[in-house]
Amino acid sequence: MTKPKTKTVNDFSRCLDPLDMDATLIAVIEMSQSSWLVAGIVPGVERQPLKKLAIDEHALLSLLNRWRAEAEKNGHRITRAAVAFEAGYDGFWLARWLTAAQGIEAHVIHASSVAVTREHRRAKTDRLDTELLKRGFLGWLRGERGHCKMVAVPTLAEEDAKRPSRERETLVGEASRIITRIKAAFVRLGIRSFNPKLKAAAARLETLRTPEGEPIPPNTLAALKRDLERHQIVKKQIREIEQTRLELLEKAPAKGPHAMVLLLARVIGIGVETADMLVQEVLSRNMRDRRAVARYAGLTGSPNESGAKRREKGLARSGNARVRHGMIQLAWRFLLFQKDSALAQWYRQRTADAPSTRKRLVVALARKLLIALWRLARDGVVPAGVRLRPAA
Repeated sequence: MTKPKTKTVNDFSRCLDPLDMDATLIAVIEMSQSSWLVAGIVPGVERQPLKKLAIDEHALLSLLNRWRAEAEKNGHRITRAAVAFEAGYDGFWLARWLTAAQGIEAHVIHASSVAVTREHRRAKTDRLDTELLKRGFLGWLRGERGHCKMVAVPTLAEEDAKRPSRERETLVGEASRIITRIKAAFVRLGIRSFNPKLKAAAARLETLRTPEGEPIPPNTLAALKRDLERHQIVKKQIREIEQTRLELLEKAPAKGPHAMVLLLARVIGIGVETADMLVQEVLSRNMRDRRAVARYAGLTGSPNESGAKRREKGLARSGNARVRHGMIQLAWRFLLFQKDSALAQWYRQRTADAPSTRKRLVVALARKLLIALWRLARDGVVPAGVRLRPAA
């Protein structure tokens, strides 16, 4: 009887393709904002070459072709070229360019997955960093777990789809900072009853008086007018982003992740902005299972166990901060709008006799809610007791 094959899942912690060291050109790149340091393992070449380049993808390609020619000159036919570098400032454009245009196998290493020495004062140079990258990448290519983990390289369209939500988040924060600065200026003058968010706020500044009966000083008045004008510009940009998103959803409701956004927005308590953020940041990704979803959001624990010592250090915070913050806020909102849902009842049962645990358990609720929304977006499974808006 033939034993059935176990389904293997690629979780980016190891390579599933067999490694032939005699036919594989391996290179790692230590990238900075001024130069690239490229280290290679070339079949048939005893030395392990190290070359510093200007930030130029064509120079990198020429260097790889030269190393390939050296290997073939020594009798090794190169059938595979694998390049890796850490995720960072340069993003993913180089991996996309090497893979699509040049046919080179490019990987992006999760920076925090590379093990480093725990010495208090360790030597750190670009040359030593390339050695660490090379050691971790070589173990990953051999199919061994624990050496390093790779990052899924998004397409240019997938990266661009995240921009509206992230830009809106930045603009909302900027609008908040402007209003806080304006209110602080009013407090310094003793004016507390004025609302700077009014449309006519700029026109009413001239009529305001301090408790001493004096008008606002000229320099402060000019600064307040500039801040109010800046606030109006930011609010206008936020409205433009929101309107463009709604138009795209109405124009192509079934295109790509738009169907997921519209489905999540039907859940009472979840708006279009939150739904779009969750879909673009996490739910549209190809996650392995529910544990991977929770881990990506950084909503898992970080235990510290050694011998008889057992303690929990809190949230791992190793995942997407936007998703983590958004889900914790959504969990509180979910308790208000979905009181009859199974998740809300689960939370209330555990906090009824222990009110002090509410803040800690809301994180567990956020994790459960994210997994439930992932199943809703992927399989259409509505969480128990959750009320939906009627379909448009």
